[in-house]
Amino acid sequence: MGLFGSNIKKIIREIRKMSEYYSNDLSKEINESFEDLKSQYDENSNVVPEFMEFVNQLKPKLDSADANKLEAFTRRISKVDRNAQKGVDALYELSRNQRKMTTENLREIEELELELK
Repeated sequence: MGLFGSNIKKIIREIRKMSEYYSNDLSKEINESFEDLKSQYDENSNVVPEFMEFVNQLKPKLDSADANKLEAFTRRISKVDRNAQKGVDALYELSRNQRKMTTENLREIEELELELK
């Protein structure tokens, strides 16, 4: 490879080391965030069904205007619950994609290292 060969190899090794470090660190942070969010969601996922059950018991006791308001509020709370679930799912996807990208990047760097040998 001549004069620059060993320097290029050294630079690529450093890039691989740094890439692996930062990718693993990012993956760890994403996974911790996912686990925290999922845990919190799981702890509170029963709130909406319990609230809906309570509303169904309460509605016959209310006049129609108040029952309609409560029904509208229940729909909005259900949307919040769906959005929270979508947030958990999105963070899971992000975690999975980060792992895939890390593996792919490291594989590409290893291929580059092999080409330089």
